[in-house]
Amino acid sequence: MKELFNNWKTVPNLLCLTRILLVPVFAVFYLKGYPEISVLVLIVSGLTDTFDGRIARKFNQTSELGKILDPVADKLTQIAVALVLLIRFYSSSSASMRAFSWVFLLFLLKEAVMMLVGLYLLTKGIKPSVAAIYGKVATFVFYVVMLLLIAFGPEIGAFSTYDLRMAMPEWLAFTLVIMSLVLTFVAFASYIPGTVKQIKDSKNTLGDN
Repeated sequence: MKELFNNWKTVPNLLCLTRILLVPVFAVFYLKGYPEISVLVLIVSGLTDTFDGRIARKFNQTSELGKILDPVADKLTQIAVALVLLIRFYSSSSASMRAFSWVFLLFLLKEAVMMLVGLYLLTKGIKPSVAAIYGKVATFVFYVVMLLLIAFGPEIGAFSTYDLRMAMPEWLAFTLVIMSLVLTFVAFASYIPGTVKQIKDSKNTLGDN
């Protein structure tokens, strides 16, 4: 734990903490009927996610705490986005949107499993592996798709509620979500071999000791 807080007072860590604090702000504004503000909050959150890694690498401000805070911030944000969209789709007046709402449960299930596995690894003294290219692509697509839904989704979009002509068709919204879901589970599958190897190596190390 002592090593975890070595050199933790850095700009990237501050940005990660800011992203975590923005999670409830985004959720409250969206569910209270202020989707325009929630769109802005999500954009700011995405920018902090972009700049914290770049700053850490460029100015050599990487830290052990940052390696934990960054994925935690990502997971909490993705859980919040999937949860509020689940609620809004489920309460929609459209029967097809209500029927489709269960898809967001799959996003939540994946994030729950990854967080539990990550916590298990940490309790065993194993650092979870960093995001591979699949994970980075899936995260980027998730943010883009969900931001489009929150901005232009049928019935639920910040701008489509003012002008129905700006609303994307339901079939397009569903297609984008399914595309993001497929990439999410491809990324999830790519973590499994490395995670299993980490656990096996840890057990072998303990066995040798």
